Amino acid sequence: MTKNKIIIFNPRSANAKHRIPNSILQVGASIYGKYDFVFIDGNLERDPWKKILSYFSTGEYKYFCSTVMPGPQLKEAIPFTKRLKEQFPECITIWGGYFASNQYKVCIEASYVDYIVSGPGDVAFPSLLDALEQKEYAKIKDIKNLIFLDPAGNIIQTQKEKLLDQDTLPPLPYQHLNTFYDLKHYLSKTFLGKKTFSYHSSLGCPFTCSFCAVVPIYDGRWKAKSAQTVYEDVKYFKNTYGIDAIEFHDNNFFTSRKRVIEFSELIMNDGITWWGEGRIDTINKYSDDDLLTMKKAGCKMIFLGAETGNDEILKQMNKGGTQTGQTIKDFAKRLAPIGIIPEFSFVLGMPADSPKKVIDQINWDIQFIREIKEINPNAEIIIYLYSPVATEGSELYEQIQDAGFSFPKKLEDWLDPAWEKFDLRKNPLTPWLTPEMVDKIKDFETVLNGYYPTASDFRIKGLKKKILQIIASIRYQNQIYKYPYEIKALHKIWKYRQPEIQGFYSE
Repeated sequence: MTKNKIIIFNPRSANAKHRIPNSILQVGASIYGKYDFVFIDGNLERDPWKKILSYFSTGEYKYFCSTVMPGPQLKEAIPFTKRLKEQFPECITIWGGYFASNQYKVCIEASYVDYIVSGPGDVAFPSLLDALEQKEYAKIKDIKNLIFLDPAGNIIQTQKEKLLDQDTLPPLPYQHLNTFYDLKHYLSKTFLGKKTFSYHSSLGCPFTCSFCAVVPIYDGRWKAKSAQTVYEDVKYFKNTYGIDAIEFHDNNFFTSRKRVIEFSELIMNDGITWWGEGRIDTINKYSDDDLLTMKKAGCKMIFLGAETGNDEILKQMNKGGTQTGQTIKDFAKRLAPIGIIPEFSFVLGMPADSPKKVIDQINWDIQFIREIKEINPNAEIIIYLYSPVATEGSELYEQIQDAGFSFPKKLEDWLDPAWEKFDLRKNPLTPWLTPEMVDKIKDFETVLNGYYPTASDFRIKGLKKKILQIIASIRYQNQIYKYPYEIKALHKIWKYRQPEIQGFYSE
């Protein structure tokens, strides 16, 4: 009987809108045909622990591998991994994902996490399994992208591997996933289309913003699948499952203008709408003809990290590139006649030398956001409270340390509800932000979302939208943001969906 089978687990990340789990598909692709493994998607399981236990109880399973993103996924990843190690001490646990890579010290020092794959695991994961199965333990230290403890309890971080040519990697094992979960469950109706498909076409980002969780993992590196490869994958899902929309969840889909335009030309006549993430100063270099080509090819909305309209704060964030407050305004204006919706995200509540400077910065950006809405009323606005993920060694990292902020020292402490909200960037736990400051930001956001309801929640339209706008208009026009209980009540009644927390509304 085989006793080295593998569970690849995707912890629950949301109560609705279950995107196809690309992260575990990528891991599965690296060992498909080499090792026996099963997928468990916590989003589609009523009781994921029961499923995990049923597999390990057969005596055939040895490895428990989990992707771990910050926030909601920790509520399953931590207790399930710990419980499994207690009941099956001989099992080997392997974590990957942003949380494991960025908070590696607290993860690897937990007695129930054996190895961390830090960054891409296309080579690291199968190489680790090979070394463990062949009992060639001395080779593990030579495998790149790994973190583990040596026999003396020292943390070992191996070298980072160069990003691989994405077109040479094995195809994602969609049909293997389909044997566990019908892929149709992952195709939902959103404002983009009736059957929306989630896809990753690239890794990393060529910029090194000091507030970004991607930077410590990729160090300014970026690699992408070719436009042709992306199109072939999209075409397969269109022909097989009838998809008519795509969410590209790349960290920076628009890095290469040549690739984006080539993809746009390939998909031009397929009747597919799409959304992706990019940088303002990158896409602002595209010509109007490029943007029109994208629009004709189905580009409906672009998520853009505006962060702030304050140039001094952009420097503090080490945003890099050429973005300025004026660039944000210019790009909002450019997109208005083209018809692509800019979805600008802002980060409010950065650290400063005094409380007055913090509140001045908040007031600055509130006024700047209002200017953006005047320039392009269709622009979507996403507001986050600054939650530190600053790169060690950066000036911003030193600032947050000096201000008295620190992360939990024990892995289980991350299960505190306050830290879950921290990772959703709605409860920062930062000492320089007072409750009054947080309330001001959230109250403005409520009024803004009342006067300009998000287009991505397609339930809020017609009479509902008019009622919200009428009620919010007095507040917004007169800049009265405090205690917007009437707007909150309507949001609660209609279950208004904030895309920054829950993604697009889906059915």
